[in-house]
Amino acid sequence: MVQKRKQRSIGRRVFLGINAVIMLFVVTVTLFPFLYMFATSFSSTEAIVKGEVTFWPVDFTVNSYAAILQQQQFWSGYKNTILYTVFGTVIGVLLTAICAYPLSKKKLPGKKGILMFMVFTMYFGGGLVPYYLLITGLHMINTMWAIILPGAISTYNMLVMRTFFMGIPDSLEEAAQIDGLGYLGIFTKIILPLSKPVIATIALFNAVGYWNDWFNPMIYLNNTSKYPVTLFLRNVVMGATLSVKSGQQITSSSSMQTMPQTLQAATIMLVTIPILCVYPFVQKYFVKGVMIGSIKE
Repeated sequence: MVQKRKQRSIGRRVFLGINAVIMLFVVTVTLFPFLYMFATSFSSTEAIVKGEVTFWPVDFTVNSYAAILQQQQFWSGYKNTILYTVFGTVIGVLLTAICAYPLSKKKLPGKKGILMFMVFTMYFGGGLVPYYLLITGLHMINTMWAIILPGAISTYNMLVMRTFFMGIPDSLEEAAQIDGLGYLGIFTKIILPLSKPVIATIALFNAVGYWNDWFNPMIYLNNTSKYPVTLFLRNVVMGATLSVKSGQQITSSSSMQTMPQTLQAATIMLVTIPILCVYPFVQKYFVKGVMIGSIKE
């Protein structure tokens, strides 16, 4: 008996050791691009050209950040991105919850057909041209609604939230009905307060999606003053910027000495860090919301 316990203990230690090595490898591979961009954004041109930059800045300088922060298009893009992300997340979570709650009820007529139709859209789409014609027909071109409304409801997010709602006992709603609450009262006073994990999870999905979105703004927005900061980043990465399109040039001596690679790295850091700061605040809900919402029984 003692011998078996020792063998189990040794086997468990080996298992945990292998797991630790694998996890360390995965973390290193995941963090390496981010750490390299961080080091590059604070390094001098000479150090980058010589290939001396890896995980730590060499010849520390903030010229790249100074050059980026002087760009008016960067700040207007940031304002637009925050606007799209906040409004899009609120509208998206609200519409997803309103859609998921009725579909979580067994008594809803035609529920199976509605679900099949929605799942169908996960695999088959109309394509970019019909999509553009639809946005044009709705007169949403060059408006913030062309960015917010088309992606407000994701079928995947709706299914996750619906499954979470199905896990709430029917007896709880029946008790609320006996106390005089209607469907709207049950939804707002019972269901939503009990669904904080899945709401936080879906809100994070939506927020990250709106924050990183650059393709839809590029297609549906014509006015550069309405561009999100991701389009600014895209122009920097593609080498089209710092604001050739807006007629501005970086003319200071320090900026002229800054090579595009450092500008790209600095822009990526400035665009990425804010959305990364959101994760710690929703982490405690994230795992619970995804796991419960993805399990059928």
